[in-house]
Amino acid sequence: MKRVYAAAFAVFLLLVSLVSCAKGASSDGAQPAVPSRSSVRMAIAVDPDGLDPQMSASASTFQVTSSIYETLVTVDEGGSIVPSLAESWDIADDGLSMTFTLREGAMFSDGDACDAEAVAASFSRLISPSSARSQDYSFISSVETVDERTVRFIFTRPDVTALSQFAYPWAAVVDTTHAGSLRTKPVGSGPYMLSSWIPQQSVILERNPYYTGSCGIDRVEFVVISDMTSAVTAMKNGQLDIIQITGDLVGLFDGDGRFTVHALPTNGLQLMAMNNRSEGLDDVRVRMAINHAVDKNALIEAVWWGYGEPIGSHFPVVLSEYIDMNGKYPYDPDMARKLLSDAGYGEGELHLSMFLPKNYQEYVNAGQVIADMLRTAGIDVDIQIVEWATWLSDIYNGRDYDLTVVGHTGRLDAYSLLSRYRSDASENYFNYENDEFDRLLDGYAMELDGERRAVMAHRMEEILAEDVPALYIQDPIQIYVTDSSLQGFRTYPINIFRMDLLEYSESTS
Repeated sequence: MKRVYAAAFAVFLLLVSLVSCAKGASSDGAQPAVPSRSSVRMAIAVDPDGLDPQMSASASTFQVTSSIYETLVTVDEGGSIVPSLAESWDIADDGLSMTFTLREGAMFSDGDACDAEAVAASFSRLISPSSARSQDYSFISSVETVDERTVRFIFTRPDVTALSQFAYPWAAVVDTTHAGSLRTKPVGSGPYMLSSWIPQQSVILERNPYYTGSCGIDRVEFVVISDMTSAVTAMKNGQLDIIQITGDLVGLFDGDGRFTVHALPTNGLQLMAMNNRSEGLDDVRVRMAINHAVDKNALIEAVWWGYGEPIGSHFPVVLSEYIDMNGKYPYDPDMARKLLSDAGYGEGELHLSMFLPKNYQEYVNAGQVIADMLRTAGIDVDIQIVEWATWLSDIYNGRDYDLTVVGHTGRLDAYSLLSRYRSDASENYFNYENDEFDRLLDGYAMELDGERRAVMAHRMEEILAEDVPALYIQDPIQIYVTDSSLQGFRTYPINIFRMDLLEYSESTS
């Protein structure tokens, strides 16, 4: 899991002694001082690779920048789109444009207006050919400023994923007048602004004096502590307020009134992919046998200490269009042997190679447990552990494998989640083909009616559960520990934290 430099903790002890005073903006533009109310100290395992969200793909970056910048819209815990910088939006009947009305009085932390022109400039930067994210926004042909608070996006085609694309943290609105320095000197319209960043040690944020929204916390400290043992010790000693832990450590905090343990599903999933063109795996009966041969609950208990939500299709449980397909292939080794026999394979006659990414110990552990279960059902499995670069080049891109265990990050809409299974998709490393699935996916992309899209999504989930191009294992559960007096902590189905929604139930210093 996560490892840390012990030196980071020593530096942290110096940092926590620092005290800051937040400023508040008045209606006439003055910035009178307000009392410092509270601070939150959160351990993060990896230092951000920069603080310019449009130029990063790192989850550690978005954990920090989501408090500095705003997106036009954001999501609640269930993945529903809710207002953020934009207070409302309208989608044209033909699906070829989307108009956002911005929050009145929005300003960047340098005092500049965060108006329609600023939003247009920010997105022009994001969708430019030089942007690493330009392909994600290829549906945008132009951006228009209607008036000071209104911005309109013109689309090249209807795209049902469009609204959710405005919610991802890399779509944050940045002040492009500082484009050359945003990596180290971020300027956004969010509730916080950068106070200091000591690489590999800490990022300290203070309240943005121009932010007009409510904010329960004055100061946020993200402390880089990769070693979980050090993070646990700091939490126990009262030097941290939020940490993430693994399931085996829950017992250290359960029953201690000083702490609250949060075990929350994520918007992601873990699976064992099968190469549907490999000998044996090209027969759906073999893939069904593999699913019957694996006891998912025992697997989750063995590898993740029981913290995981079993799934039966490629869809995380936190999203509204999820349907439960777990009952399709219950654990039944005898049925697995029968299906293998029906497919022409006797005991030990089916030989499969399983490639596991060395850099992800949980997937190595899961693969070894699965292999033992498959051997019990009569399938011979040869495990090969490979470097991540080799996994990407040979397994994911080269599709030269039989079995592999890996995780996938979630998305906010069914199309983005399921499009990797389209027959000709570049990400279809399963080599899966199903004509009905392809037709449904294409129809989903063009369907503007939400209820009809939900029906299509449900059927696509059912098809994957029936064809089982993979062994779908679980939607992982993340476990966080917070100070028991800290209220409002939540997780979201994208890589963000809402530090502005936190507050203490009693006065702290």
